[in-house]
Amino acid sequence: MPDQSADLSDLRDQLVAANHILVAHRVLDAFGHVSARVDEDSFLISRNLAPGSVTADDLQLHHLAGGVDSAERPYLETHIHAEIYRARPDVRAIVHSHSASILPFGLTDTAFVPVMHMASFLGDAVPVYDQRDAVGDGTDLLVTDEARGRALATTLGDRTLVLMRGHGSTAVGGSIPEVTFRAIYAETNASVLLATLPLGSPVALSPAESSTATASIGGQIARAWNVWRSAID
Repeated sequence: MPDQSADLSDLRDQLVAANHILVAHRVLDAFGHVSARVDEDSFLISRNLAPGSVTADDLQLHHLAGGVDSAERPYLETHIHAEIYRARPDVRAIVHSHSASILPFGLTDTAFVPVMHMASFLGDAVPVYDQRDAVGDGTDLLVTDEARGRALATTLGDRTLVLMRGHGSTAVGGSIPEVTFRAIYAETNASVLLATLPLGSPVALSPAESSTATASIGGQIARAWNVWRSAID
């Protein structure tokens, strides 16, 4: 029988590493959060803490049915994670960030498209969640209840990333290394796109190019993860 305790220990270790890696790459700062699905009913995420300070002891087990196995204060926006996990059984890890290069694309009608092969997972134009449209005006833009979380998950649909107007973005993946890779290269793609726009109209990857590149590059994620992981140890 597989050692489930060993698997959970590795998951916790990867989750801590992802927090620190994403801070090192300036995707997260004092804010933002990373989670990992444990099973169909629960996920792990840090208590309310700056990502760069997260240790294994700070991780909390949250249940999709409600409740958390900790007396420590959770993040305000755990509903981002809970509602996406509820809507997307394929998702095993989530990153929510306020990365500055991505933020402008949720504020304008300029589409956030993949312009480099390493960001081919974005597919065509990334959807934008506007909380004002979803639940009405006057909110703080935070996703702090089930209704807002469900609206965000609906906007995400079957995509890998959703922009959040005036707030940031949320990336999903099939593993912690994959979602870390996506969060970092979404930020890189945004920086390249911002640098390209003043020069002229960017040439986005075609759907066929995105599909082929994603299939090819997806097998190389471990290389990036191992390099990033060694840099924080």
